[in-house]
Amino acid sequence: MYEATMHEAKTNLSRLVERAQQGEDVVITSGREKRPVARIVGYKPVRRKGRQPGLFKGVFTVGPEFFEPLSEDELRLWNGERD
Repeated sequence: MYEATMHEAKTNLSRLVERAQQGEDVVITSGREKRPVARIVGYKPVRRKGRQPGLFKGVFTVGPEFFEPLSEDELRLWNGERD
């Protein structure tokens, strides 16, 4: 873990980001007591699989009541209105 003051972070942000990309945690500190206020970590993109059509087929069903209009009370609640 590498600690950098706020001034150092402002001056050397690119270098600190490089360190984070290499797997090192960078902690930014503030004040005379060097209190930790932020942390820079490398970004690791999440690899997602492609969408799979029909993945939940047969797991649940949507009945015809789903398509019926909402009652006035439900519609008010849906719109965030209260009494």
